[in-house]
Amino acid sequence: MKARTVTVAAIQMNSGSNPEQNLESAIALVELAADEGATYVQVPEYFNYFGPSQRFNDVAESIPGSTTARMAAVAKRRRIHLHLGSMLERRDDERPFNTSVLLDSSGSIVATYRKTHLFDVDVPGAITHRESDDLSAGEELVVAKLKRFSVGLSVCFDVRFPELYQTLAANGADVLAIPAAFNASTGKSHWHVLVRSRAIENHAFVVAATQAGVTSDGIATYGHALIVDPWGVVLAESSGDQPQVITATLDLDEVSRRRAQIAVTRFRRPALYRRPVRVIGA
Repeated sequence: MKARTVTVAAIQMNSGSNPEQNLESAIALVELAADEGATYVQVPEYFNYFGPSQRFNDVAESIPGSTTARMAAVAKRRRIHLHLGSMLERRDDERPFNTSVLLDSSGSIVATYRKTHLFDVDVPGAITHRESDDLSAGEELVVAKLKRFSVGLSVCFDVRFPELYQTLAANGADVLAIPAAFNASTGKSHWHVLVRSRAIENHAFVVAATQAGVTSDGIATYGHALIVDPWGVVLAESSGDQPQVITATLDLDEVSRRRAQIAVTRFRRPALYRRPVRVIGA
């Protein structure tokens, strides 16, 4: 039987506060990924603007809009699925969404996902941030069923919520997308563990494009774009703080093989987890 394979790319960027410059950089990196044979290409969270939150409303766009149109032209010309990790989606008189957009090889938008878990953290001496002060949270989980595989959509901080990915896998996702701008202060300890855990728990491939380096606004990101297989093996990883493309060829049948070996999806007992917990002792 002929193997079902697909070559995918995760892009590392160091986006800043100039949307046009970021867009040109993203296009150049997508072109490079396509030249390397990738037919699914993912750019990171905040790929076209990663600057001060005070400008979020100014740079937010409608979807579809000018940025999606320019990236759609690239997807169509290169005949690739192009995943725009996230961009700011305008809302009338409300905080924008942090929205992921998936384009198909005709340039059409096939799926959008609005980040559901916003980055509100307070780690003394490391990072204090409230994404919810500037953004609205989405209320819908999304699996995009493509011709050869299905992609479960998520963004960055979502990676800390395993039940989200369990739900995506239960609804057919065999590839999990985690485009990110993961903070450098927690990245060293948490990033690899979290991404590999989501792959292992669901026996799914994970593609995680990233931001790297320090922005002009002083935001330090961890980098380390990853492509991970359903056994938790890292197939490709970026290094350093410079823009980079990583690629890997995925054997999509590996998902069903691993799920048959350790059938965690089938063995889960959702009704049990919703029952009250008996707590014993003081």
